[in-house]
Amino acid sequence: MTHLSRDVAHYALNKDDFTSAAYASAKTFILDTLGVGIAGARAPYRDAVLATVRAWGSGEGAHVFGSGDAVPAASAAYINGFQIHSMEYDCVHEAAVVHPMATIFAALSAEAERLAHSGRKVSGEAFLKAVIVAVDVAVGLGAAATSPLKFFRPATAGLFGATLGIARLRGMEVDTALSSMGCALAQCAGVMQAHIEGKPTLPVQIAGAARAAVVACDLAEAGLTGPEYALEGPSGYFAMFEDSADLARLRKRLGAPHAITEVSWKPFPTGRAAQGGITLMQELRAKGVTPDAIDKLTLSAPPIIPRLVARPAKTDMSPNYARLCFGYLGAIALMRDTVSLADFARQDLADSDIHGLAQRITTVSNGVTDPAAFVPQSLTAKLTDGTSMTVSTDILFGSPAFPLTREQHLEKFRNCVAFGLSAVKAEAIADGLIGLIDSLERQDAMVDIFRLAYGRWN
Repeated sequence: MTHLSRDVAHYALNKDDFTSAAYASAKTFILDTLGVGIAGARAPYRDAVLATVRAWGSGEGAHVFGSGDAVPAASAAYINGFQIHSMEYDCVHEAAVVHPMATIFAALSAEAERLAHSGRKVSGEAFLKAVIVAVDVAVGLGAAATSPLKFFRPATAGLFGATLGIARLRGMEVDTALSSMGCALAQCAGVMQAHIEGKPTLPVQIAGAARAAVVACDLAEAGLTGPEYALEGPSGYFAMFEDSADLARLRKRLGAPHAITEVSWKPFPTGRAAQGGITLMQELRAKGVTPDAIDKLTLSAPPIIPRLVARPAKTDMSPNYARLCFGYLGAIALMRDTVSLADFARQDLADSDIHGLAQRITTVSNGVTDPAAFVPQSLTAKLTDGTSMTVSTDILFGSPAFPLTREQHLEKFRNCVAFGLSAVKAEAIADGLIGLIDSLERQDAMVDIFRLAYGRWN
């Protein structure tokens, strides 16, 4: 048995030549993730999760995005991970089917702040490098899979990326990092049932993975030895969490190119699987199609799309359910030209006009065989006058091939901060955070960023 786990750990700890493109993408998605994490301060059930976290114990290890609550680092990783993924607005690597930054940024930001409190300064450049290698690992695990998504990879693969990112920040030796991976395996979890039912425990899995990464490294540094073959062992990660995988693919893709450069924004606060259809709805609207002209709308897309977002719209659905329901999201897009953070209020979720249109929207498979493919997609509108109109796309908006502009990226960030805090507070901190993260590789420490991110702007 080749020692894949050791090789991956060695890579994460020792990689030191990073491209300017990797730095630029890492800064982009650190800002994006921070924004959606702050927006998550107003997520459904967030206050209940925060109350639970506070009950675990107090401490000054790290802080909660948007509120400034001080909690131990592992607890901060948990609540911040929940906030990042709670709005379905965090970035995604489509081919790997991994939301890499949710688990990784929640864990690494809590760790960096804890290190700062203990007198171990983490520079912006060191933080960037740790994020880049952590995303390489998480995406590498997801991209190595050759079978359809079975477990919730943002949590399962994200856990190993976050663990090795923390190991790098702590300056671990390879053997200790290897034990950290074994301790991570002991806590690895994340299933698709919450996604299937649209339950708010989906971001709980991100939260648990972020916390588990901190705990795994703590345990290994305390002397607990974990399994050495956490990834490739007969009961290791790949054997237990994927039906089939090409482990050579993981070795080959580490750092070539850095996976952070392949990550996609989410332009809308929904499951990524719904976003191609949303942009096609916008295209129909731009062509003059109106809701009252629709007899039937059919989205034809690769199998992962109907699998993830073909659920029926229901008048009693929760925001979590609605964010993964293309019928609801497509109706909102055609009626309002976009889907925003404000479109999941109770009155919208029960709106009869929205539901009337949603009932005329279906999502079907186009038979593409790639289990991770998100394109091509087409949307056909059968109109009440008997005519039909079809629009299609081969590229998802927000992907590296069709990225957000700098202006759109910053607008999303500012909107997220304003949603999570208030317009007044957003104005006070947004530009400061943008400036600090734009120059992150030149920052001596992450402390100023943390102070602003946690709402301490004065």
